Amino acid sequence: MDNAGFLYSDMEAVIFIDGNNFYHNLKQIKIKPSNLDFEKLVNIISNHFNCELKEVRYYNSMPTIRDGKDIYFSHLKFIDDLRKIPKFKIFTRKLQVHSTKELLKEKQELINSMDLCKSCKPIVEENLLGVIGNVKKKEKGIDITIAIDIVEFAVNKKADILILLSGDSDFIPALELAKKKDIEVKSVSLSKGYSQQLRDNFDFLVIGRNKIVEESLK
Repeated sequence: MDNAGFLYSDMEAVIFIDGNNFYHNLKQIKIKPSNLDFEKLVNIISNHFNCELKEVRYYNSMPTIRDGKDIYFSHLKFIDDLRKIPKFKIFTRKLQVHSTKELLKEKQELINSMDLCKSCKPIVEENLLGVIGNVKKKEKGIDITIAIDIVEFAVNKKADILILLSGDSDFIPALELAKKKDIEVKSVSLSKGYSQQLRDNFDFLVIGRNKIVEESLK
């Protein structure tokens, strides 16, 4: 549940969906991602926080044909279906292994490409360059992109509320930076795989399996 209780009826929100994390957590509660109605899901989120949905940004790593034709083509269809949903923007990257050094270089290049003022850039670097670890190497490129986008939206005041749909605590530095920029930050995840740190530090919404089955399936 949301632990703040504020109303945001006239405020615009952007939802950032960590597709990799959400996909795996859906499978953990035995729900096939392709059976989920994402438009219903984001409406549940925006209604809960009583805000106007401005944009939904869905980020996902993509398999290649070498991962198997069935997996590859089913994922392509899944992404194509998401593109048809109003207000959805899709961002994909191929699954690939990076070294920590490569990821740090990539993250620095992304930060350098942002239009940050002299006072903001050091804060962004301090908060984001240390997030990389040695796990999930194939998916870290997506994690970096989400974190950078959250910061960029906060720094440039592109929305009143930023909502992250992910249970991954790696995004805490980016979310904390957004809060420092006087942006409302919300955390949403399925009950399975939801970091306690996210729930301890941000207004949050837990979406249980029953909620999805009753209100979010096609």
